[in-house]
Amino acid sequence: MESNVETKSAVCAADLSDGVVIIPTYNERENVAAVIEAVIGLPHQFDVLIIDDNSPDGTAAIVREKMEMHPGRVHLLERSGKLGLGTAYIAGFKWALEHEQYNYVFEMDADFSHNPTDLIKLYEACACGGADMAVGSRYLTGVNVVNWPMGRVLMSFYASKYVQIVTGMPIHDATAGFVCYTRRVLQALPLDKIRFKGYAFQIEMKFLTYKYGFTIKEVPIIFVNRVLGTSKMSSGIFGEGVVGVLRLKWSSWFTKYPDYSRK
Repeated sequence: MESNVETKSAVCAADLSDGVVIIPTYNERENVAAVIEAVIGLPHQFDVLIIDDNSPDGTAAIVREKMEMHPGRVHLLERSGKLGLGTAYIAGFKWALEHEQYNYVFEMDADFSHNPTDLIKLYEACACGGADMAVGSRYLTGVNVVNWPMGRVLMSFYASKYVQIVTGMPIHDATAGFVCYTRRVLQALPLDKIRFKGYAFQIEMKFLTYKYGFTIKEVPIIFVNRVLGTSKMSSGIFGEGVVGVLRLKWSSWFTKYPDYSRK
C-alpha cells in the first residue's frame, strides 16, 4: 500500500506572503528579538506570532517593542502562566485560523535550534510540493543534531524510532517541533480534543494528520542546540511521550478517522 508520507523535497518559486510563524516563549529575552528579526528579515514575507506564558524576564515587553517596529507583521498573545507547549500552539493555531490571510502556519522554537531560513523549505514542500504538513526532520538523512550531549541525541533518536514502531507512521522524526501546517489540516483536526501538552503533543499532531489521510513530507534540517537561555526539556516531558504513544495507538483501534487524502 502506498504511504501518504513523502520525503522528496520540493523547490519552486512561491509567494510567501500568506504564512505566520508561531513561536512560544517563556523566559526568552536573550533570543526573542533576534529570532523575530531573523524571520521578518527573510527574503520572503512571514509574519510572527509570539505566545508568551507570562515570562518574568520581560520577554513580552521586548515583543511589544518589535510590534511597534514592524506593525502588522509581529503579533503577541500573552497567557497567565506556564500552561504547556501544546496549549500554546493550539491557541496559536486558533488565532491563525481566525485570520483568513494565513494559509500556512508554522511551529518554531525561539532559541535558534531551528534555522529560520529553513522556513522557506518547509513552505515550498507544502505550497509547491503537494504536502499538507511539512516536518523539519533531524533524522531523515542520518543524525543532524549539533552540540547536544550524546545521551540526549540517543534518547531523541530512539524515541522517534519507538514512535515509528508503535504507531506505524513512516516518519523519521515524529517528535520534531519545526513544522508547517496548511490551513486545510488545522481546520480538519479536532484541536479542542488534543490531549497532550508537552513532548507528546508533537507526536499526537503528526499521528492525527497521518490518520486523517493528509500528505506529510519530511524536509532535512540541521538542529543546533541553543546557545542562550535554558532548555525546557525535562524527564517528565519525555515520560509523557513514552506513555502517550501507547495511548494514541490504543485509542486508534476504536476510532474511525475521516479521510482527507487527495484523490
